[in-house]
Amino acid sequence: MKVISNLLKLLLKVNKGFISNAKYQIQDLSARRFSSSKCVKMNTCRTEKSLAVARLMRPDDANTAGNVHGGTILKMIEEAGHVVTTRNFNTTKKLKDGDDFEPGMCALVRVERTDFLKPMFLTELAELNAEIIYTSPHSFEVEVMVWAENIFTGTKRLTNKAILWYVPLSVREKNKVLDVPSLEQLDPEKTEAGRLRYERQKHERANHVGRKITPFRMMSVSDEHMSDIEKHCVLYSQVTLVHLVGPSDCEHGVLRGGVVMKLMDECAGVVAAKHCRTNIVTASMDATNFHNQVRKGSLITVSGQVTFTSAKSMEIEVIVDAEFLIGGQAQKERAVSSFFTYVSLDANWRPQNVPPLKLSNEEENQRFELGKQRYELRKKQRLDAKVN
Repeated sequence: MKVISNLLKLLLKVNKGFISNAKYQIQDLSARRFSSSKCVKMNTCRTEKSLAVARLMRPDDANTAGNVHGGTILKMIEEAGHVVTTRNFNTTKKLKDGDDFEPGMCALVRVERTDFLKPMFLTELAELNAEIIYTSPHSFEVEVMVWAENIFTGTKRLTNKAILWYVPLSVREKNKVLDVPSLEQLDPEKTEAGRLRYERQKHERANHVGRKITPFRMMSVSDEHMSDIEKHCVLYSQVTLVHLVGPSDCEHGVLRGGVVMKLMDECAGVVAAKHCRTNIVTASMDATNFHNQVRKGSLITVSGQVTFTSAKSMEIEVIVDAEFLIGGQAQKERAVSSFFTYVSLDANWRPQNVPPLKLSNEEENQRFELGKQRYELRKKQRLDAKVN
């Protein structure tokens, strides 16, 4: 805490105007090459298909240990993707169709598996570069790279790399999907690679829609009986958050995908903290499909529970149900579901052992075995990525 206190004192010496106006400023940054051996060339030219944004990490973005919440980063990633796709769609359409073009807003429909490569800390500058890398007739594929910069030393590191899919929707006619302007691809190999990625995610989304999602049972426990529940069992750490969707959460009356992911990560983080009782951080979020739009005025219920633990990580399933409260018959719909992986850190910021999950019934055993399969698949994917 003393380190954080010192950082805050230094931060106060930075121009206060910069801090207060640091909320997602679009910047015309030139392409740069970092000087270390881990350098990454960052294409930050402001064109119609790319966007660079930056924001200073403030105390409300981080936990008590100074780690920036994974949900904060996910929300920034989604905002950058939303802006670059919506801007590209409308500017290109206007050039093509003139003032008669139909304006659209791009909605998030899928996020590929996202790993948190390095941690980001309080007082660091988050720099994001979003670029459209492929278009299908009705969707955009966006790659977002995230860097963390220490504003006192100038050092930078790559913290996240994400792939997101967006669909343009009409702002005039509800649920109308608009045609996407074609993206010029000079390299046929990149075009073919993009087409294969599109077909793969389309197939996975179709299978996901047809798959029956079994909701886990959230059990209500009174305060006087909480002490009777065995530690490290599923019931002990399960969490439910309730959020009323307001205007600030929405774009044209529809809940933004980044807001949902932030709430999901917050729920998963509370579950992980209750299970471990240590400093915990987000390690990854599995590929996530957004099933249904959530409108302004809806009540969303975010539920999470531990499904699997390995020696040094835990898997947490999070589901989001939405109930539209204004007019008509109230009916809950599944909006989104995903699996988050968390790790526990010791006092030296190193991963430490996670308490084994105690299982109490057949349903929990089945979920644990499925979680183990996903864990092995993630491990294989990481190894394959290193080889390639």
